[in-house]
Amino acid sequence: MSSSLSVYLLDPTAARALVGSGDDQLLDVIRDRFADDLASSDDWFSSEIEKGAPTAYEALRAVVHGGPYDAEKQYSFQYGYAYKRLCSLTGSFLDNSSFSPFRGDWLEVVDEGLRALRITAVSVAELGYYDGLPKGLPTYDLPRCGEWTHEECVEALEQFEATKRDGHAPPLEPAVVDAVMDVIGWLRAAQARPGFGVVGFVS
Repeated sequence: MSSSLSVYLLDPTAARALVGSGDDQLLDVIRDRFADDLASSDDWFSSEIEKGAPTAYEALRAVVHGGPYDAEKQYSFQYGYAYKRLCSLTGSFLDNSSFSPFRGDWLEVVDEGLRALRITAVSVAELGYYDGLPKGLPTYDLPRCGEWTHEECVEALEQFEATKRDGHAPPLEPAVVDAVMDVIGWLRAAQARPGFGVVGFVS
């Protein structure tokens, strides 16, 4: 089974602040802009919704209002996807061509490539951790979430530039090189926007 890593450039602190904000105007914007996506999601998860899972919009409303959340933990995935929609609305989607789809331990393999280039300030695998959603959101398996702060992105890019200056060029598989260069693109995008970092979702 394959997975996908979706990555967004945004202010992680501002994104987390949307949880529990009670912003009904934001909900109206999402309902209008994501109408087709919400309907498609409800169709995809129709069997779970019939068993008691919240609809996509119900999950969004719960997240924006800080609850109430469904007590059945197996349906908590809807709240994770709701937070992902909030991030997609407020952030910019970054190129994930090397990470969608991916199989097995690919994120860890890319991390090995980053470390070979002496980049240690960020970890791609951390974007797929189980505990990366904002505090208070119920979690259950997918989607998993992680973030890199602006400062971490800047530090990682400085590490990359230092590696280039030193002429350190370890042999890496072409696919790993492509993935690392995707990551470098994310870092440069974050560096150019003060306060902005990277939020990723694995699903």
